[in-house]
Amino acid sequence: MSEARSRLLSTATRLFYSEGLHSVGIDRIVAEAKVTRATLYRHFPSKDDLVVAYLSGADEAIRGQVEQARNSGRSAPDIVRAVGKSIADSIRSEGFRGCAFLNAAAEYPAPTHPVHQTVVNHRQWFLDTVTELLAKTGETAPEPAARHFVMLRDGAMAAGCLTDPEPICETLLLGIEGILRYRDASIVEQAAVKTG
Repeated sequence: MSEARSRLLSTATRLFYSEGLHSVGIDRIVAEAKVTRATLYRHFPSKDDLVVAYLSGADEAIRGQVEQARNSGRSAPDIVRAVGKSIADSIRSEGFRGCAFLNAAAEYPAPTHPVHQTVVNHRQWFLDTVTELLAKTGETAPEPAARHFVMLRDGAMAAGCLTDPEPICETLLLGIEGILRYRDASIVEQAAVKTG
């Protein structure tokens, strides 16, 4: 990545996340990144391309956190807990302003828009990944459990920027623990049926 592209993307990322996608204009990004308009359009043919690049960077960061949890050598349930903890840590971080993807979907509601499609693709990947992680714990119904996990995450991301994040994060992590305990209870019940 060229230095100019990197500066443009880091400036856009900071401004888009803190102030919103539609409210930040190209002129401001160009001025704060200290590049010319021509340089911006050479790297990003339109503002939509820049927004998609911003979201793609957020997507890569989250994928990296999940991979780090996966490669940690932890048990399957502890990997699920680690993913939950990374979400809680982001909610507790300074300057937290909600989920970049939910915020983008609110600003770009048209289902066929490239920004909206980027959001949908990220969310599908996240749901598929959580489903896979829960399946590895022995969860017999990983898809509904994963949807539950994602709903907990979405609620925590929305509420975490509106009020004190600590009780929100506590509730999120307790909810994830509840999903894992429900799975444990189901496994015990199935074993009792088989041996009974």
